[in-house]
Amino acid sequence: MTTAFDPIVLGGKPLASRLVMAPMTRSRAYGPGAQPTELMATYYAQRAGAGLIVTEGVQPSPVGQGYPDTPGLHTPGQVAAWRRVTDAVHREGGTIFAQLMHTGRIGHPSLLPDGLVPVAPSAVAAEGQVFTHQGPQDFVVPRELTEAQIHETIADFAAAARNAVEAGFDGVEIHGANGYLIHQFLAPNTNRRTDAWGGTVEGRIRFAVEVTTAVAESIGGDRVGLRISPGNPYNGIAEDDPAEAYEALLGRLAGLGLAYLHLLEGPDGELTGRLRKVWPGVFVLNPFTHPAATGPQALALVGNGTADMVAFGALFLANPDLPARLAAGGPFNTPDPATFYGGDHRGYTDYPALTA
Repeated sequence: MTTAFDPIVLGGKPLASRLVMAPMTRSRAYGPGAQPTELMATYYAQRAGAGLIVTEGVQPSPVGQGYPDTPGLHTPGQVAAWRRVTDAVHREGGTIFAQLMHTGRIGHPSLLPDGLVPVAPSAVAAEGQVFTHQGPQDFVVPRELTEAQIHETIADFAAAARNAVEAGFDGVEIHGANGYLIHQFLAPNTNRRTDAWGGTVEGRIRFAVEVTTAVAESIGGDRVGLRISPGNPYNGIAEDDPAEAYEALLGRLAGLGLAYLHLLEGPDGELTGRLRKVWPGVFVLNPFTHPAATGPQALALVGNGTADMVAFGALFLANPDLPARLAAGGPFNTPDPATFYGGDHRGYTDYPALTA
């Protein structure tokens, strides 16, 4: 029986295990111009024992930033700074993908260069507030993307993917989940367009298909993963019956030879099984364990064939040597939510590893 500790080949690259460090925003890119820091290099290198690291969300363009102190991959300085991170991970024998995350309507003008406002498929504001350097502020009505701007945004994703390869990343994960821009195009309540980028299922999946295709053509499909979260209501998304759209989406992407599909699972386990059956490649699962964090019980999902790889979030955050701890059956450090976003090394690089 295959286990989560067995090796796997991902996009032609051998990985030591099937344990994935899930992408987690940490808001510590304090370098000039949204650049990663040496502390970030230490953080990721500490966790190089993962079969695959997927970084925190990285904006592919200035307007794609939705939170304070998140890193980008759209300037030469950012590329050079990320190279220090990838070099540190590779020195420890790790494999690391950059997650490309355009937040769309989730954000605030105060987080963006002068004159920019958040963008979206339709001019529909999200309910609630976003944290900024000035404190919590209401979401604003986003600017609806024109046809030309949609194509520019697709090109931004492709350029960021090329930058990721230049920065030494082994690949990229496209963030199509959690209510951010790609998800906003997929969901009927946030995509109210009546042109070819909305309306029908085919219209709503078009942006996700074209972004993924452009990125795959830029760096090779074997270096590209896609993350989705069908039915996830986070950030004001409403997808009452997502099966049709996501099965259609995977059908359109099946021929691109992608490295993997990463499913952030909701409570509908039946949908997980359906998507697993229609996806021809490596299937990474971030299992639904709400309200608890994904724990050791998730290892069984590889053994029973539910997934090829399993992703851990908060447990990886708090346990830099998580694979060794999982193999040993624990013990596990407890994550400190007070230090999840922003701050210094505390709750970031000071979680202890197991002693020999």
